[in-house]
Amino acid sequence: MATAPEAEHPVKAFGWAARDQSGHLSPLNFSRRATGEEDVRLKVLYCGICHSDLHNLKNELNMSKYPLVPGHEIVGEVTEVGSKVSKVKVGDKVGVGCLVGACHSCENCTNDLENYCPNMILTYASTYYDGTTTYGGYSDHLVANERYIIRFPDNMPLEAGAPLLCAGITVYSPLKYYGLAEPGKHVGIVGLGGLGHVAVKFAKAFGAKVTVISTSPGKKEEALKHLGADSFLVSRDQDQMQIASGTLDGIIDTVSAVHPIVPLLGLLKTNGKLVLVGAPEKPLELLVFPLILGRRLVSGSAIGGMKETQEMIDFAAKHNVTADVEVINMEYVNTAMDRLAKNDVRYRFVIDVGNSLEATKR
Repeated sequence: MATAPEAEHPVKAFGWAARDQSGHLSPLNFSRRATGEEDVRLKVLYCGICHSDLHNLKNELNMSKYPLVPGHEIVGEVTEVGSKVSKVKVGDKVGVGCLVGACHSCENCTNDLENYCPNMILTYASTYYDGTTTYGGYSDHLVANERYIIRFPDNMPLEAGAPLLCAGITVYSPLKYYGLAEPGKHVGIVGLGGLGHVAVKFAKAFGAKVTVISTSPGKKEEALKHLGADSFLVSRDQDQMQIASGTLDGIIDTVSAVHPIVPLLGLLKTNGKLVLVGAPEKPLELLVFPLILGRRLVSGSAIGGMKETQEMIDFAAKHNVTADVEVINMEYVNTAMDRLAKNDVRYRFVIDVGNSLEATKR
């Protein structure tokens, strides 16, 4: 017989969870492990809502474990540290992103790429080393090994910094890896949602020239005036696309819906790179000829390892890069999920866990 969530570990915890594929969230009493000698315990203050939370709540990725407490854009205050912890101290503001474990012995782990470890442990709906289920940040507190703790600079606002732990590192990592994080580079950003708007901000902070590519003409003013992009392309306008042909060093494609990518290849210079960070549910059509003609590359990228994630947060704090967020109370979370499914958010929901979770206890 499976152990009840509230009896798995010695430390009581409270959060909001889905019990089945309906994805409906409601209060849950569960438990977390005692603070080990290399562990950090934090009071959760804010937690961003990622689109993958919505997918996992409804088991659309076929990997969900119920009850499921989502949340992997977590920031809070350290309340307890283990005897061997040297990275942070009680009272520090910290974050936990998508990972809480990995094998620490494979080639990826030894190269600070825990995010590509075949045995990585996700922050929620995953199985921890001890065989118990991991629970995310829609909860009052969290405990994680110090390797997976991100230190937050004093000038980084917690609510606007939380989404950087997933959305931010998802776009920062490919910009750096593919040589697009340099002054003078011309970078295209496809999609102006939770990932896209942060990608524009990072690319501009790196000194790149940025072109936003969207199907929605109505987003032009937002892209240019609010986010600081240099130009805007309507991807359905063949004349605009033709004029911009061969002008981009690279493109970060953040769109998670099925969409044509062949027109995007025409925007790339020789040796240009199209990097996919969105995850459409169905295959995309790819013609080889445009790749051959321009020695172009189509690639993908996930989040970054822990070293790069800390680098990203520090860079963001230095250059005032934050997410545009709508802060909500815990009891609004199901409505937020419905709105997220309709892309009705600008640009990221963040739950004020610290000030609203306690009131939902029953």
